[in-house]
Amino acid sequence: MSTISRDEVARVAGLARIDLRPDEVDRLAGELDVIVESIARVSQVATADVPATSHPLPLTNVFRDDVPQQPLSQQDVLASAPEQEDGRFLVPQILGEE
Repeated sequence: MSTISRDEVARVAGLARIDLRPDEVDRLAGELDVIVESIARVSQVATADVPATSHPLPLTNVFRDDVPQQPLSQQDVLASAPEQEDGRFLVPQILGEE
């Protein structure tokens, strides 16, 4: 027995301002019905003693501790630059500004 009718699909499509052809309405009604039935099956299996989860495995933080350290000196940073001028990176002009 279908739980999603053609009329419901057409009404929701109209509310969403989606223009559907009659064959698309029929196809979507069937696809949405399969989705609703699948959710109903999962709801039957889920029991009160099984906690809801967002992940099947526990998540752990893999980041290192955030410990402040001394920053690189300007000379160390500019040592890797292909070109530099007045203590700054020198890059080609791209906007044609002076």
